[in-house]
Amino acid sequence: MLPNALTLLNLFCGCCALVSIFSMDFRSAILCVAASAVLDFADGMAARLLKVHSEIGKQLDSLADMVSFGVVPSAVVYMLLAARADVNIYNDSVFMSRVNIAGLPAFLIAVASCYRLAKFNLDTRQTTNFIGLATPANTLFFVGLLLILLNNAPFGGWERILFEPIVLYVLTVIFSFLLISEIPMFSLKIKNFEWKGNENRYIFLVLSLILLLILRGAASFFYYDCLCLINVFGYLLGRKKTA
Repeated sequence: MLPNALTLLNLFCGCCALVSIFSMDFRSAILCVAASAVLDFADGMAARLLKVHSEIGKQLDSLADMVSFGVVPSAVVYMLLAARADVNIYNDSVFMSRVNIAGLPAFLIAVASCYRLAKFNLDTRQTTNFIGLATPANTLFFVGLLLILLNNAPFGGWERILFEPIVLYVLTVIFSFLLISEIPMFSLKIKNFEWKGNENRYIFLVLSLILLLILRGAASFFYYDCLCLINVFGYLLGRKKTA
C-alpha cells in the first residue's frame, strides 16, 4: 500500500541521515531529516484519505519513527558533544576514550522516544492531539541546532551558549521528559481539508511558512517547540486552577 511505502521511505531517509551525521555531513543530514518529516506527514495523510488502516502500518510507522526521530536526534547531540573536544573524531584515541563517554547521555533521547512511541501505539487518547511531545517535533528542534551551526560558525555571539556541553545535557533531559510527559500537545493531524475544525492547524502552517521565508533558517524550526512551551504553561495553569 502507498502509506506503507511512504513509511519505509521515511525509514530509509532516517538511515541516510544517521550516516550523514556520523560522517559530519550535516547539510545532507538536514535534507534527509526534512525528507523523513515530509514522508511521516504524508503516510498518515495518505492513510486517512485512502481510508486504509492496518496494524502492520501502525507498527511500521513507529519503527520508522524510532530511527528517523528517535536515534537521529541522539546522534546529533552526540556529535555536537564530540565536536566540543576539538580532536580528530576518526583517528584520535582521545575521542574513543573520552568523547564517547561524554556523548552517551545523548541517547537518553532515543530511550525516551522508544517509550513514547510504544505508549502512543497503545494510547487511545492520542487520536487527534498528542500527549507528550511528538518525536518529529523533538527532532526538528535538534536539527535546528545543526542549521545554526552551519549558518553561524565560527560563533561570536549567543549561539555559542547553545553548544556548551552543559546546555546540551540540559536540553537532552528537558526534551526527554517532554517526550514521555502527560502534557497535552498541539497536533497537525488533519482528517479533512475543511477550514472548520482545522483552524489552528492552518494558522500554524501559514505562520510557519511566513517564518521560514523571513528567517530562512534555523529559527523556523523552533516555532513548533514554542507552541509546545505554550502547551506546557497552559497545562500548568490549568492544573493550578483545578487544584
